[in-house]
Amino acid sequence: MEKKIVFSGIQPTGEIHLGNYFGSLKQWLDLQDKYFCFFSIVNLHALTEPISPSSLEENTLKTTSYLLSLGLNPKKVVLFVQSDIPYHTELTWLLSVVTPVGDLLRMTQFKDKAKQFKETVNAGLLNYPILMASDILLYKAEYIPVGKDQLQHLELTREIARRFNRRFGQTFPLPKAVLEERGAKIMSLAEPKKKMSKSLGEEHYLGIFEEPEKIREKIAKAVTDSGKEIKYDQEKKPGIANLLRIYSLVEGKEIKEIEKEFQGKGYAEFKKILAEKIIDYFSQSREKFLAMKDKKEEIREILKEGRRKAEEIAQKNIEEIRQKVGLKY
Repeated sequence: MEKKIVFSGIQPTGEIHLGNYFGSLKQWLDLQDKYFCFFSIVNLHALTEPISPSSLEENTLKTTSYLLSLGLNPKKVVLFVQSDIPYHTELTWLLSVVTPVGDLLRMTQFKDKAKQFKETVNAGLLNYPILMASDILLYKAEYIPVGKDQLQHLELTREIARRFNRRFGQTFPLPKAVLEERGAKIMSLAEPKKKMSKSLGEEHYLGIFEEPEKIREKIAKAVTDSGKEIKYDQEKKPGIANLLRIYSLVEGKEIKEIEKEFQGKGYAEFKKILAEKIIDYFSQSREKFLAMKDKKEEIREILKEGRRKAEEIAQKNIEEIRQKVGLKY
């Protein structure tokens, strides 16, 4: 029996933080042995926010190094750069003609970013979900590892696929989310009611490849709550709840067990131990990254091979799609 197809992407915007890893990337590692996986550095998506050409190129290679250091195996998966496959943008146009503008305007992420970047809001931010749908549907992916913040976009992808299938005939499967419940939404260290994000600022996120001393410093400064009890309460104690969630993920323990372990102990001791747990969890990946980060030609060769594999499948599928919409004559 053929393996089911998985697709996921990551923007090359610098540091990979805890939210990226536990919300999505850890699933990539778990899925690579079970499914036919397409994993992409989605550099076209990154252009929706201001970024210099040199930074985009550098970050594309750095992000690839991060993924390889974490354990992604290019012999098991198709690892490639989005812009290397021009069919992504072609399919984006074809999908846009079956996507109502009202659906795009309702996307929570667009509304949030439109408020955050009032001076630079662009059509790319509005059309971002169509390009995401194109990424997924071009490979006829069936399972999509995502964080909770992308569920609305994935549901729109399913609706776009339905509309296309109704208009042009059965073409795309309806992709399903693969969600890691416990780690799907890691919150900001500075504002624990907001999702962890680099766009909020340096103090809000924890990069998994940051220097150990920087990790200790950020965890020590992480917002907690009034009182001293180390107890999970998302409503009343969102700061300590977020840190308990992170501890649970890096240590592989249930939160209740951690609460018992730290009964009668203070926040400072808890944070100190948590920082060391995080450092230990990512230590091997950090060492691999330091050994790999300057091997740019080797990384380019891996991406070149990924391009070859992705293009073979994408070209076959786009030919079918062109035929269905009447672009073959």
